[in-house]
Amino acid sequence: MLELSILGFLYERPLHGYELKERIHGLSGHVRPVSDGALYPAITRLVRNGLVDSRTEPGASAAPRRTLSLTPEGRRELLDRLRAPKDAEITDGQRFFTLLAFLGHLPDPADQAAVLRRRQAFLDIPASFFYEDGAPVGAEREPDPFRRGMLRIARATGTAEKAWLAEALEELDRRAGQPS
Repeated sequence: MLELSILGFLYERPLHGYELKERIHGLSGHVRPVSDGALYPAITRLVRNGLVDSRTEPGASAAPRRTLSLTPEGRRELLDRLRAPKDAEITDGQRFFTLLAFLGHLPDPADQAAVLRRRQAFLDIPASFFYEDGAPVGAEREPDPFRRGMLRIARATGTAEKAWLAEALEELDRRAGQPS
């Protein structure tokens, strides 16, 4: 997800390394903080693979600053990753949020809708944090008040997300000229 975040933020405009780190931190730092030990090697890989361009510019005070921007190959790579996200980017809530942060960069509403339909299909599969005899345990059957709380919060979140997905898909289908 780190590479997707780097490509996504650089799609919007060139950034200095520190600015990029702050944007990534704002997106997911409370859940998955990004360290310099992860960020800068990822940037180096993207530069080496021709997806990101790095150039050094004079700094505001004295130290030179590295400005990062997407190459045309980087733009294509981002759009490809957005069109065909990995299963974990659909099923993991935080990864899906990262994907959503940049999904608007896809120019075709039908491509955007295809990604949302994958998430919708995933959410339609009955699931729980806890299982009994292979079946998901619902909040009504959970005796532990804390686990019951987890299940109720997850249900409310899932219900809200499903409602949003239905609204977003209706809008995207309308923009793409397709029936819902």
